[in-house]
Amino acid sequence: MLETSKYEAVIGLEVHAQLKTNTKIFCGCSTKFGSSPNSNVCPVCLGHPGSLPVLNKKVVEFTVLMGLATNCRINEKSIFARKNYFYPDLPKNYQISQYEEPICEHGFITIEKKDGSHKKIGITRIHMEEDAGKSIHDFGDYTMIDLNRTGTPLMEIVSEPDLRSSEEAYLYLTKLKQILTYLDICDGNMEEGSLRCDANISIRLKGEKKFGTKVEVKNMNSFRNVEKAIEKEIERQIDLIEDGKQIIQQTLLWNADLEDLFPMRTKEEAHDYRYFPDPDLMPVVVNEDWKIELEKSLPELPDEKRNRFIEEYKLPIYDADILTSSINLADYYEKILRVTNDYKSASNWVMTEVLKIVNEQKIEIKEFKITPENLGELINLINNKIISHKIAKDVFNEMLTSNKSPNEIVKEKNLTQISDSSELEKEIDKILDANPKDVQDYLSGKEKVIGFFVGQIMKATKGKANPQTVNELLKQKLDSKKTFNNV
Repeated sequence: MLETSKYEAVIGLEVHAQLKTNTKIFCGCSTKFGSSPNSNVCPVCLGHPGSLPVLNKKVVEFTVLMGLATNCRINEKSIFARKNYFYPDLPKNYQISQYEEPICEHGFITIEKKDGSHKKIGITRIHMEEDAGKSIHDFGDYTMIDLNRTGTPLMEIVSEPDLRSSEEAYLYLTKLKQILTYLDICDGNMEEGSLRCDANISIRLKGEKKFGTKVEVKNMNSFRNVEKAIEKEIERQIDLIEDGKQIIQQTLLWNADLEDLFPMRTKEEAHDYRYFPDPDLMPVVVNEDWKIELEKSLPELPDEKRNRFIEEYKLPIYDADILTSSINLADYYEKILRVTNDYKSASNWVMTEVLKIVNEQKIEIKEFKITPENLGELINLINNKIISHKIAKDVFNEMLTSNKSPNEIVKEKNLTQISDSSELEKEIDKILDANPKDVQDYLSGKEKVIGFFVGQIMKATKGKANPQTVNELLKQKLDSKKTFNNV
């Protein structure tokens, strides 16, 4: 087994987020996913001679919002550059991006690790660029090109090399996705390519200041694959060093099926792309007034919402973390609270029953059948002692298959909880008379047997008996028998 504790990894991530604009970055073509191949194209995104790009203002606004949300400096002036490279699926054969003068720089986000410690991860830059098209290799000896994605607006977020493990990379990515979706500027869907990540990985001896030779890893289509690929590459580099071999600067592709890395090409340097300012696009100017206007439009961000949930609703940190993990889940929870003020019960129902169904059915919370208002109503029915918690589970399951409110279901099925003492006493007497041995066990000091009686009464009343009332009446009757026997 290799001695790995003497090494540390140095990891930087380049994240590409596809922005949720209706049209492309430099033309009016639709960005709709899933359209027929090569249907959302025009002379501009096809790179026809004489066509000129016009910048989509929404792309600038979205990028500035992300910069503000990640503590970046927003540069008053930024410029577009041409990145020259052979792109089989980008007809111009260059990509319009930003290089020397990006729109956002020098930010950070904070991640919380499993051990409860916090770490600040620096963000070098956030810039705007256009996406390339898609090469499809499912046609035997041929590759087909779909140019619908060409010109789709991208935001590239480049981290500082501050990450030291696959766990930190996973947490950083999760936090970025959370912010992007809270801002509603990217849907964060890695499987559809809306969020893509490349990792630059090197290793060095602990305590060493100089960076090792970095290797880029691409083609990771889920957060877990990012984690696995980074771990695999760290192991590979340690093996090479331990065997006295050199690490080559190159780009590797991650194969998720084989869970292995394969060489793609030797890694290019910035000068290989021959960047130069794009002559067809003016500098982007974000003055102070525009920046302040955008700052005012920022929503409540994940960390703020989490802290508010803890403070305002007195929720445990664990609950708040889960409920604010996505903006839609947080909204669902708060809509429940418009109906009920039982914050903890609402949290419990969402984290157990609701998320169980959401995960089983692999749906988004927006697609969940039960409205938050109806779930709040169900919680009130329990708290007002109209139905028991057991009956509430049955009502919940009924709500999953119908559009009825919990009140309607309770009335239709006559599920109202029995709290009337005289009615419950009759049932208790029947159960006690039918189980004399268990009664004697209780009188002999085996008080746990009371749970058996409660279960029998709940069964006899089809779960409609008020458990608290049943417990009180049972204890009274059994204790009176105990007193009678002692006389």
